Amino acid sequence: MSAERLLLLLCLLLAILPASAEETSLELPDGGEYPVLHYGQRTAPDRLLWLAPDGGFSESQPRIARALAEQGHEVWLADPFEANFLPPVPSSVGRIESGQTRALIERILGQNPRPLFLLASGYGAIILLEGLHAWQTAHPDDTRIRGVILLSPKLYEATPEPGRPARLLPIVRHSNARIWLMQPAKSPWFWKLPEIRAALAEGGSEVWVQVLPGLRDRFHYRPDATEAEQAAARRLPALLDEAMRFMTRLPAEARRPPPITDAKRQAPKGRKALALTPWQGNPEPPPLDLPRLDGGRTNLTDLRGQVVLVNFWASWCPPCVHEMPSMERLAKTLEGRPFRMLAVNMAEDPDTIRRFLKQVHFTQPILLDRDGKALRDWKVFAFPTSYLIDHRGRIRYGVAGGVDWMAPEQRQAIETLLRETEEASQP
Repeated sequence: MSAERLLLLLCLLLAILPASAEETSLELPDGGEYPVLHYGQRTAPDRLLWLAPDGGFSESQPRIARALAEQGHEVWLADPFEANFLPPVPSSVGRIESGQTRALIERILGQNPRPLFLLASGYGAIILLEGLHAWQTAHPDDTRIRGVILLSPKLYEATPEPGRPARLLPIVRHSNARIWLMQPAKSPWFWKLPEIRAALAEGGSEVWVQVLPGLRDRFHYRPDATEAEQAAARRLPALLDEAMRFMTRLPAEARRPPPITDAKRQAPKGRKALALTPWQGNPEPPPLDLPRLDGGRTNLTDLRGQVVLVNFWASWCPPCVHEMPSMERLAKTLEGRPFRMLAVNMAEDPDTIRRFLKQVHFTQPILLDRDGKALRDWKVFAFPTSYLIDHRGRIRYGVAGGVDWMAPEQRQAIETLLRETEEASQP
C-alpha cells in the first residue's frame, strides 16, 4: 500500500472513530488542581461545561460528551466531588464552595470569545447555579455564558418531614440565566415544575421546559433502564445539541442576578432511615374522591371510623414496587379489623396499571389520580408517599419513601391507631 493510500485510510478512520477524551487538570487561582475530561476541538464554535451530579459521573456522560464533540461542540466534564475529595452524595453539596466553581468557569472561558454553556443534573444543579451566581457577580458585563441546561435538577433542600412544606434552596430564587430545563415525566420533580419555574423567574431567569414523556430520572444512566430509556439516552446528544443551538440564536446579553443577602448557606441533607413519623402539619386531610380501577368511586370521608392507609404510587417507581408485597401482607394480616388501604396511582392509564398488576400480587383498591390533582392537594413530594389516617379522619403519621410495612416501626403505629378505633367503638 502506498504512503498516500495509507494516509488517506488513516484520515478516514480518524473521521469515523469517536472523539477521545483528554484527561487533564486545570490550575485554579488558589493553586489547586481541578481534574477534568476534555472532548472535541478547542476551535469549536462553542463550549459546554458539564458538572457531575450527586452520585458522580457514570460511563454514560463520557459517551454523550464524545457524541457532542462529534457534532462540533467542545465539552468539559468536571466532577466537583472528586475535585474536593468528597463522597458524591447530596450532603456534600454544601461543602463545595461557589468560588471554586466560579474559578473553574473563569479558567475554561479564559480570554476566548466563544460562547459557553453550562449543564448539570440532580443536585449538581445547585453547585452549578451557585457557581454561576458567583461568576455573574464578579463579571456583570460578560456576555459569553449563553445558557444553562438543567436535566432533571433537584432544587429542594431535602425530602421534608411528614406534614412540613418542601422548601426550594435559596439559590433558585437568586438565579438569573437562560435556562433550558429538561424534565422526565415519570418523576416526582415533574409535578413540581410550576413551582420551580416560578421560583427561577423571581430572579429574572428565562425558562424553557422540555418534558421527556415516558422517561424516569437518570434515564440516561440507570442500571435498570427500559428499552425506551436506552433509546432516549442515545437521542440525548441530539436533544442537548438542539437546546444549545436554540440558545445560540438568542442575542448575547449579560445577566445580573439578585444578591444573596442571607449569609447562611443551605444544602441538601442526607437521607434518613425511612419509617412512619408522627404528622407535623394540619391533621385535616385534603379531599380524596377518585374513581377506582375496578369501577365506581371511593371518597375518603366515607371511610370515617376506620384506620386508612393512603399510598401514592406509580408502576415506574422502584421503591413503590418494592414495598407493595409488604403492603399486601399487611392488609391480609389485618383482615377483619377496621383497616383499609387506598393505593392512589399517579396519572397512569388503566391499561398500563392492569398490565403491571399481572406481574405483581396486589389486590388492594387502586384509585386513579388521572390529572395529578390529588398529588398536588396532598403535597406529595416523593414517590411513594403514604399517610396513615385515624378513625376520626385525621392524618396521624406519614412517610415519604418506600418502607417495609410489616416492620415493627410501621406495625406499632398502625396498632396504636387500631386500638384507639376499637376502644372508641365499644359501648
